[in-house]
Amino acid sequence: MIHFGERWRFAISVPVALRTDFTGLQLRTLAKQCKDAAFARRLLALAEIFDGGSRSDAARIGGVGLQTIRDWVLRFNAKGPEGLKDGKAPGQPSLLKDEHRRALAQKIEDGPNPAADGVVRWRLIDLAQWIFEDYRISVTKQILSRELRAMGYRKLSARPRHHAQDAAAVAAFKKTSLPLWRLSPRDGRQADRNLVRRRGSHWPEE
Repeated sequence: MIHFGERWRFAISVPVALRTDFTGLQLRTLAKQCKDAAFARRLLALAEIFDGGSRSDAARIGGVGLQTIRDWVLRFNAKGPEGLKDGKAPGQPSLLKDEHRRALAQKIEDGPNPAADGVVRWRLIDLAQWIFEDYRISVTKQILSRELRAMGYRKLSARPRHHAQDAAAVAAFKKTSLPLWRLSPRDGRQADRNLVRRRGSHWPEE
C-alpha cells in the first residue's frame, strides 16, 4: 500500500510469467509418469496456468497459497520441471575439523602405547574416547568409521587362522609385530599403492 498525499493506493503484485518453451500438455504428461505425488501436484498446478487458468486455481490444485505458486513459477523458470523437485536434504555437518583429522591421523600413525593405553591396537571406541577427552567432541563409532574412510583408510581383513597355530605364540607376535594400514587410492592416483607399515595401528576394530 502506497501513500500519495491524502490518497492511498494499493500496489498490485504483477504475476511472474511462465517460460514459453513448455506447454500445459507436457507438464500433465510428466505428472502422469512420475511417482512423486508432491512433484506431480506442482506440475499440475503450473499446467493449469499454461492452459489459461488463474493463479488462484493453480493454488487450489497445488493445495498451497499464491506466494508458493509464485515460488514454483520462479523455480520452474530457472530450471524447468527439475526445479519443482524437492532437493536432497543436506546431511549433518561433520563435527571434526581439519585440525582434529590431522591429530587423529597422527594418533593412528603413532599407534597406542600398550603400557599407558592398555591396548596393542586402536579400536574405534578407543579413538572416539580420545577425541572426547581431548576435544570434548562426542562421535559414534559409525561416524568415526566414515571419517577414517574419507581420510583414505580402509579396513584390512585378518588372515585366516591355521588350526595348528599356537595361541601363546600368536599373542606374543601381536605385541611385537607391525600391523598394516592400507590407504585407499584417491582420484585414480597410486591405484597400486603398496602397504605401508604402521607401528601398532590396524584399522580400528569395532
